[in-house]
Amino acid sequence: MQWHGVNRDAIIASESDYMLKNTFCHIPGLGTETERRLWSSGLHSWDAFRDGSTVPLAPAKIASLGRHLKASAAYLATGDARHFANCVPTDQHWRLYREFADSTAFLDIETTGLSGYSDHITTAVVYDGHHVRHYVHGANLRDFGREIRDYPLLVTYNGKTFDLPFIRASLGLPMDQAHIDLRYVLASLGYRGGLKSCERQLGLDRGGLADVDGFFAVLLWQEYKRTRNSRVLETLLAYNALDVLNLVRLMTVAYNLKLRGTPFEGTHKLPAPSVADNPFEADVDVIGRIRRRCR
Repeated sequence: MQWHGVNRDAIIASESDYMLKNTFCHIPGLGTETERRLWSSGLHSWDAFRDGSTVPLAPAKIASLGRHLKASAAYLATGDARHFANCVPTDQHWRLYREFADSTAFLDIETTGLSGYSDHITTAVVYDGHHVRHYVHGANLRDFGREIRDYPLLVTYNGKTFDLPFIRASLGLPMDQAHIDLRYVLASLGYRGGLKSCERQLGLDRGGLADVDGFFAVLLWQEYKRTRNSRVLETLLAYNALDVLNLVRLMTVAYNLKLRGTPFEGTHKLPAPSVADNPFEADVDVIGRIRRRCR
């Protein structure tokens, strides 16, 4: 099976390398401090739990630990990402990524404005590690609702406060999958600002789209609606798709940085992802023409 363009079997030796199977803070009554005590005692994974004789917890908590680990293994076996999103602390949702990488959708939308009630989505792009799918208002946007349901885990930047609420309001979709919002993961690591700012801080180059932002994306849509020039639409989609493809790179960086200070820093790091090429090409003449008009 391929995972973001590389052979998953070659980089994952066993399920004990899955960070979620090293997680205990999702169990009622156990927080991250108790989890660290368990790691320090040698209990590093669900599979390592036997009779609890060496676990530094009270007997009642040991019994609860055993029951919940058995249930957790069953939920993981069925691919129930939402279960873990509901019980793993929100600031630890990054741990879900490796387990559900094969069924993750990286998502970003462009819109006519900020209100999901008075504005609408212009384009949306989804990348699942294999295919870049795009959706355009007035063309195939209705397909988005049917196809996004196939993914139990979503990764966005600022999707918690913008993309997902906007989609719910604009398209009436529940968007209730497990969700990793990289805005908060990266902020916890000291990388703050918008998506482009975080990309610059982490050394990602946007090439000819470096000066294009969300406001410019609105202008591109307005230009497309006025002229029906396919090069204008492709430029907008190139920008939208680059946001999504860079989310894969940022997710990998963030995941590896979050491993620091855990017993798994040396064993669980993800390799640099092999990300698909952007299927769209920005037209520099289009960008220059609209920029000159704005000036």
